[in-house]
Amino acid sequence: MVLIIAEAGVNHNGCLDTAKKLIDVAAQSGADVVKFQTFKSEDLTTDSAPLAEYQLKNSPELINQKNLLQKLELDEDAHKVLKDYANKAGIEFLSTAFTLESIEFLAKIGLKRWKVPSGEINNVPLLRKIATQNQPTIISSGMATLGEIEFALKTLYESNLKKEKISVLHCNSAYPTPMADVNLKAINTIKNCFNINVGFSDHTSGLEASIAAVAIGAKIIEKHITLDKKMSGPDHKASIEPNELYDLVKSIRNIEEALGNGIKVPS
Repeated sequence: MVLIIAEAGVNHNGCLDTAKKLIDVAAQSGADVVKFQTFKSEDLTTDSAPLAEYQLKNSPELINQKNLLQKLELDEDAHKVLKDYANKAGIEFLSTAFTLESIEFLAKIGLKRWKVPSGEINNVPLLRKIATQNQPTIISSGMATLGEIEFALKTLYESNLKKEKISVLHCNSAYPTPMADVNLKAINTIKNCFNINVGFSDHTSGLEASIAAVAIGAKIIEKHITLDKKMSGPDHKASIEPNELYDLVKSIRNIEEALGNGIKVPS
C-alpha cells in the first residue's frame, strides 16, 4: 500500500491545540502518518537571513527567517504530548529532524521512521546519525540533482543503512508548485537510476499531481495539510484542508485498487 503522510509541518503556528486538531484531521482522513518538524530557531538561522519570496507573500508581518521560525517552534514537552495524542488517535507520529540534537531527542521518544528534509540532503553528519537509528528513512529531494541524491544514498549505505529501508521523495521546493514544474516523470527517473523505493512530496495546491504520482508508481505520498488555507503562516496556501485530505486518501486507495496486477484477461 502507498504510505500517505499528512504533513502538518509548521501549520500549527506554534499552537498545541491547533497541532492536535491537525492530528485529528490526519487520523480521521485515513492517512497513515502525521508529520511535524523539530528544530530550534537559533540552531538554524540568524537575524540577517531573509524570508523566501513565498514566505514574505504569505506572512508579510514577519521580519526574517529567525522571527518566522521562533513563532513556529514546538518545544520538547509539546512533542511528547503530540506523540501520545497521535498514538491514541491511531496514527503514526513523525517529525523531521533538522539537527543532531533533534535526532537524539526524537529517538528518545520512540520515532519509528526518519525524514531527511530537502535542505539537508548533503548534510553528512545528519545523514550518518539518522543511519545509525537503523529504521525506515525517507529523503526529500527538492532542488537536488541526481548526483546529490546519489551522494546522500552513498552516505547512508556507508553508514550501514540498507537500501530496503530507504525511500526517496521527488519534490519541488516552490510553495505552491506550478504544474509546469512538477515533473512527475522524474519519479521513474529516480527509481530507474537507483533501483530504490520512490515517492512524491506534493507542494501543488490541488490533488491531481498526487493521484497521478500513485498511478505511475509512487509508493509514498506526502501532502501538507491545514485547518484553513486563509490562516496566517508560510505554508497554509500550499496545503489542503480536511475535506480535501479525505478526498485525496480515498482517491489514492481507489487508484491502488484500480491498477490491478497487469495481467490482461477477459473481464
